[in-house]
Amino acid sequence: MTEKPITFGVISDTHGLLRPEAVEALRGSDRILHAGDVGASEILDALARIAPVIAIRGNIDTGAWARALPETELVEAGGISIYILHNLGQFDLKPEAAGIRVVIYGHSHQPKMEEKNGVLYFNPGSPGPRRFNLPVSVGRLVIEAREVRAELVELKI
Repeated sequence: MTEKPITFGVISDTHGLLRPEAVEALRGSDRILHAGDVGASEILDALARIAPVIAIRGNIDTGAWARALPETELVEAGGISIYILHNLGQFDLKPEAAGIRVVIYGHSHQPKMEEKNGVLYFNPGSPGPRRFNLPVSVGRLVIEAREVRAELVELKI
């Protein structure tokens, strides 16, 4: 029996703004991973109406509601280890040595996918308030047959 693919909606740096286009792009996700700078607990509530949410705390998440969020998270799915943190500059692990296949991060608002030493580094960008000339985006991560496929989804706003 083949395993069903697992689809993660990947989002970061909402800064208290969850656009309808982001909600639409995340529909159909089995789970949602939020890489910090959520901005308000209502964002997590809205995302939870789409799919179960795993969220971490970013540098702007300082309110009482955010204390329950961890600074990092390790997620296992379909035989793949996914490590989530907000600021890649604070990453102090060798992911390949730790068996981590995917590192999801945010902070820069710059969408990026890069493979190094067999590890996918994935920043979904930001669907929150526009910064500079950066695109407004979220991401999608699909795990199927122990393989990982990532995609950046630029929102039309």
